[in-house]
Amino acid sequence: MTALELETALTADSAAAHLTPERWAAANRHLVRKALAEFSHERILVPEPVGDNDRNSERGYRVRSDDGTVEYRFSARILQLDHWSVDAASITCSRDGQAAPLDALSFITELSGTLGIRQEMLPIYLEEISSTLSSHAFKQWVGQPSSAELAAGVTGGADAARDFQAIERSMTEGHPCFVANNGRLGFGIGDYRAFAPEAGAPVQLEWIAVHHSKAVFTSSAGLDYAAHFETELGAGAAAFFDAGLGAFGLDPAEYFLMPVHPWQWENKLTVTFAAEIAQRHIVHLGTGADSYQAQQSIRTFFNTTAPDKTYVKTAMSVLNMGFMRGLSPQYMKATPAINDWLQDLIAGDEALQGRGLTMIREVAAIGYHNGYYEAAAAEGSSYRKMLSALWRESPLPLLKDGQQLATMASLLHVDAEGKPMVSALIEQSGLEPGAWLRQYFEVYLVPLVHCLYRYELAFMPHGENVILVLENGVPVRAVMKDIAEEIVVMGDKLDLPEAVSRIKVDIPDGDKVLSIFTDVFDCIFRFLAALLEEDGMLSGEEFWRTAAAAVRDYQGEHPELADQFARHDLFAPDFELSCLNRLQLRNNQQMLDLADPSGGLQKAGRLANPLAKFA
Repeated sequence: MTALELETALTADSAAAHLTPERWAAANRHLVRKALAEFSHERILVPEPVGDNDRNSERGYRVRSDDGTVEYRFSARILQLDHWSVDAASITCSRDGQAAPLDALSFITELSGTLGIRQEMLPIYLEEISSTLSSHAFKQWVGQPSSAELAAGVTGGADAARDFQAIERSMTEGHPCFVANNGRLGFGIGDYRAFAPEAGAPVQLEWIAVHHSKAVFTSSAGLDYAAHFETELGAGAAAFFDAGLGAFGLDPAEYFLMPVHPWQWENKLTVTFAAEIAQRHIVHLGTGADSYQAQQSIRTFFNTTAPDKTYVKTAMSVLNMGFMRGLSPQYMKATPAINDWLQDLIAGDEALQGRGLTMIREVAAIGYHNGYYEAAAAEGSSYRKMLSALWRESPLPLLKDGQQLATMASLLHVDAEGKPMVSALIEQSGLEPGAWLRQYFEVYLVPLVHCLYRYELAFMPHGENVILVLENGVPVRAVMKDIAEEIVVMGDKLDLPEAVSRIKVDIPDGDKVLSIFTDVFDCIFRFLAALLEEDGMLSGEEFWRTAAAAVRDYQGEHPELADQFARHDLFAPDFELSCLNRLQLRNNQQMLDLADPSGGLQKAGRLANPLAKFA
């Protein structure tokens, strides 16, 4: 379905056209399969074997409800890292001995005691599950290009920006670990169709002016406020907004211009910030001219009118996957400086440069301080994060002829016919799967390992936070993004400037290597290895052998870091299992204190390290 056809369909059909019995049944089977797999992986559920089969082959299991009256049976294989490869078609449910349809909402309620959800949290979590089911039904309804079409480029490579955004809006799963990963509480169906990434609808941002006494604007070295907005808006639009301020009898020199998510303006700022508007600390100026597309992170927008311009990331008071998606004005102040610092570090490191690692900087940021809520709300409260924005460089200027961009989340994407996009990319490349995989590890895994060993620096390198530059389907470089809120310096190897000191966090020495074991191995490679094995591309054994070879060869190049290799041993026999769903089930409104990301982790024993046998 083209964007025009989709827009026509969205206008013509009723709000609930995607909610049919057939799509709802498919969505429930999909989500119950994921719940069985991920809750079992995190050892929340302990499926009971049924029959006498070898552990490494598919066998039968059952899970019973808290009261024992409901039973789920399914077939699964247990792969490396205790990954439960559940056969979705095999799942059955019986209630009081009678066959019953799969129902994810009932599944959560029936097992809420086992899952450890407090009663006051349960309805909110169920609402997130319902929203996730509804979005799955919507994705079935609108349809998406096949994996092969996405890999090849929907425009045949003629328009890199359009191909990139086609991939972005075609991702169907969301975070691979979280069961309730499309909550977006606060959205109505009209909001969903207007702003959800999978809808791919064009969005025009609202613009406001904020008084200097209430806001702080910062930018990268060499970029000032006037130069930034001349590039972003053009002289004509800036003059138009200044004239709007003049019409109120206000001096434009006393205000900063600021973009706002349309949902945030309509649903939050006009009510929650009414006092600020009434006192002319905030002045609404109108709708911007450029058209944007929402990215997977939902509050970040890619400029489709002028793709070389910056992304815009906005605050959005929508609850999604364990956090209210606001932006802290305190964090915004240091954002450009942190990005400049990291860019200099990457540019000066031969190992990173040799593997093409780069980043797209957050070059400017603005944060608004509402004195009422800052006086009333605790540090970290969502009421302190309702009005901020940042601008991030576009990755388009990084491309050479013949290259394309893809969110790294696309490596875990499976199309409606069951074809993984990673398999389509490998087929397009003409390489053997092991050779393709080794190249991917060189541009993604090895730079992350190097940052841990050389600097004790960690990214949050999940699929949505990394963009891959592809050439004939092969990853040739990784582009890191979402820098200032996500990176962390965990030790004393780096002497940080005062302006960026907030990224230094006290992490127990034994937890530092979890930045690879948990964030990369368990949250990305566990799924990627399973997809390649299930699709007949590459065995799990070969997957991890290839990863081990990439790490070993890197270590051979850097004998000067031998003490660090021993200190943060990637070939250790096992590592702690850090659980994401346990965090969300414990508190689905704020999973972690971002100022202490290690302190609140939920752990459940240890996982056998698949690299250990290749030490």
